[in-house]
Amino acid sequence: MIRLIVGLGNPGLQYAKNRHNIGFMVLDELARRLNASFTAKGNSHLAEARVGSSKVFLQKPQTFMNISGNAVVPLMRFHKLEPAEVLVIHDDLDLPFGRIRVRTGGSSGGQNGVKDIAAQLGTDGFVRLKMGISRPPPLWSVPNWVLSNFAPEELVMLEQMIGIGADAAAIIATEGAQTAQNKFNSTDLRPKPPKPEPKQSIVLETAETNLEPSQSTKT
Repeated sequence: MIRLIVGLGNPGLQYAKNRHNIGFMVLDELARRLNASFTAKGNSHLAEARVGSSKVFLQKPQTFMNISGNAVVPLMRFHKLEPAEVLVIHDDLDLPFGRIRVRTGGSSGGQNGVKDIAAQLGTDGFVRLKMGISRPPPLWSVPNWVLSNFAPEELVMLEQMIGIGADAAAIIATEGAQTAQNKFNSTDLRPKPPKPEPKQSIVLETAETNLEPSQSTKT
């Protein structure tokens, strides 16, 4: 079962509302539900909580995203944690905003925090909770996009995503990744397109014309 839940992001108020920090946001919500408080310890903010019957560490690395492994891997080694006992919550460019996905192992998808953790561990065999932030619009670079704040019109959906992300993290920790995949991988909060209106059949009415009978020609 999961013994360490990591939320990825960048430290500092200037990054707090960035798309890249959605991992921190989900972990903060989970900590709030579990009445857990973070304390600065070394290069992390750490909390301990009980999820179900198990004690779980909650970690927000304070090393900046690209070197998240510098915080995560030493903590794992100190507590003798296996990769399969670790859940990492992070943003994902390849998932549309409004989608989440639970996955164990596999490519980092260009997410530098995940990439650094896997490189330092020598394995990608930890569980991920991917929070979709969509690809950047035209004329946006990826760095500028992930370091931008969510737009005002996205905040309602963001709040829903954070809540569902916290639900998913708790299910992963108590019931396992497979159960969470079945429950959450179909989540899609994007507005549904309007249904097309049914086609109306056109009835052509033929007007009856009263024709006078032709009279016989007189001879």
